[in-house]
Amino acid sequence: MTELKLPSLDYAALAPILIMLGTALLGVLVEAFVPRRSRHVVQLTLALLAVLAALAMVVFNADDRIITAGQALAVDGPTLFLQGAILVLAAMALLLIGDRSVERGGAFVAQAAVTAESTDDRRQAEGRNGLTEVYPLTTFAIGGMLIFVAANDLLTMFIALEVFSLPLYLLCALARRRRLLSQEAAMKYFLLGAYASAFFLFGVALIYGFTAGMPGRTAGVDFATINAAVTESPASPVLLFAGMALLAIGLLFKAAAAPFHVWTPDVYQGAPTPVTGFMAACTKVAAFGALLRVFHVAFVDASWDFTPVLGAVAVLTMLVGAVLAVTQTDIKRLLAYSSIANAGYLLVGVLAPSKDGLSGTMFYLVAYGFSVLAAFAVVTLVRDADGEATHLSRWAGLGRRSPFFAALFTFILLAFAGIPLTSGFTSKFAIFGPALEEGHAWLVIAGVLTSMVLAFPYLRVVVMMWLSEPGESTPTVTVPGGLTSAALMIGVLATLVLGVAPAPLLDLAAGAAEFVR
Repeated sequence: MTELKLPSLDYAALAPILIMLGTALLGVLVEAFVPRRSRHVVQLTLALLAVLAALAMVVFNADDRIITAGQALAVDGPTLFLQGAILVLAAMALLLIGDRSVERGGAFVAQAAVTAESTDDRRQAEGRNGLTEVYPLTTFAIGGMLIFVAANDLLTMFIALEVFSLPLYLLCALARRRRLLSQEAAMKYFLLGAYASAFFLFGVALIYGFTAGMPGRTAGVDFATINAAVTESPASPVLLFAGMALLAIGLLFKAAAAPFHVWTPDVYQGAPTPVTGFMAACTKVAAFGALLRVFHVAFVDASWDFTPVLGAVAVLTMLVGAVLAVTQTDIKRLLAYSSIANAGYLLVGVLAPSKDGLSGTMFYLVAYGFSVLAAFAVVTLVRDADGEATHLSRWAGLGRRSPFFAALFTFILLAFAGIPLTSGFTSKFAIFGPALEEGHAWLVIAGVLTSMVLAFPYLRVVVMMWLSEPGESTPTVTVPGGLTSAALMIGVLATLVLGVAPAPLLDLAAGAAEFVR
């Protein structure tokens, strides 16, 4: 009889993941047993405490460099850095999700099953307290992201992908206002996400076939086996190339890279704005964390095969994001195309195989996350009687009506444009420098040129806010509550500090830029 051996588990290393998933399960019980009037405070407090506890364990594990859970999870420098980034940005997103002072009752629908545009739907939009199920959904998503950046084999990565994707599909459909637009966004995200997951899983199957037949090794989809198979497998390299391509499709979809970006503008526009900010910051960190691990660990010896293809994807992504951003008339769609362009810049960092390229990419993810959450925090404040006023024409003259918040948004847009003394400038420098050293000058030139194009829609918004006269349709800026104010100030201050004094975070990223293999 064969003795069953359980995998060894380092519970301290796994603690951030266990805390978030355990809190998500506890949040489900809160929904069942806590009175409705108390759920919001209990759920928000529970979620924030869980994020802080998980972040404390990430700091506690700072020196860990191990592979645990039966070789399924790697806890190393990039894992801990990216998990910390996800948790910090998720805390900001939870502040936006939990605020009920900007929109009476919160940004989320009070009853998800109500028919859109019906009398009941209009009644719930007038101020009934929103769903508190959003908190366990959000914590489940955070837990999945923490697994995603730590996954050391493709099956674990696929499971993590589904764990954080499924809650996001639901969250996108729960906007209090413009319910049809929100539901349409969720359906598009779900259908396209399902296709992307199928591509990823088919790629896993092809890679497994490629690893078969190596002398002295069994087939597998862990990254060490894949790395060995790249140079030792007797299987046809067609399996390797097709598998890499299909895996890349699944990951690039989550990263919002062209031509797999088509869901992004609609979903960003239709989803509740706090959820849009959560996706723009945390999902991008998770997606690029997985891309870095897959291409820097599993397929590092095949870089001469995938670099031209991913380089072309990066250039296409930058072009699509920059050019189409110019044509946008909705602020959330503009930020969506900005996110697409930034995915292209991040791919430049992914393709720089040096330690500086890895650390620069991680720095960029953090800097961009702070800025984009602050941007969406401002978007939640510009409102009229029908909710958020996202059409750009409505922002004309906003600088004269509310100069403080217009100044904050101007600063964030200048950071997106890469103006010096903002985090946008230092983060672009952090990824373009290593790419230039690695001989990818063509990518850097494309990045600089598209950055110049992308500056136009940002500056157009700035000019519109400050140099236009306020009209009758110019909305007011709602005075934010404490939660939104905290998220906005954290984002703006981080954008400033990382532009003026980026050395501490750059040094932290450089110290963490080494994978365990």
